[in-house]
Amino acid sequence: MHNLTPVSGLLGGALIGLAAASLMLLTGRIAGVSGIFGGLLAWQPGDRAWRLAFVAGLIVAPLIATLAGAPLPRPAMSANLALVAVGGLLVGFGSRMGSGCTSGHGVCGFARLSVRSIAATLIFMGTAVITVAVVRHGFGS
Repeated sequence: MHNLTPVSGLLGGALIGLAAASLMLLTGRIAGVSGIFGGLLAWQPGDRAWRLAFVAGLIVAPLIATLAGAPLPRPAMSANLALVAVGGLLVGFGSRMGSGCTSGHGVCGFARLSVRSIAATLIFMGTAVITVAVVRHGFGS
């Protein structure tokens, strides 16, 4: 169902770390995707170029990898689009409520040893484990 290998995980993690460190070194900004995208929606003209480049890179990079021969797996999604929409809204609401997303807290905040980010990441991961356990085993399947 997936082609995850230790090598692809290592390379992907290294690229994420390199991107986060580069953004911090070059702009002084933290690579939290929800904050970067939210800043695009806020219409602050002096801040838009790097945010737009970052988000465009998230979209274009997998397409370039596909052209280079890497497989682009199709995500497994529920057929219920209403459920997908509600899930997306909950993720967005949780990102705002938690003052950041998993990339900002889990990658950058953890690296800076931020107590708030470590706590947020533990809550994200704990909730994910519980959700998977309930969905896979809690509904009589």
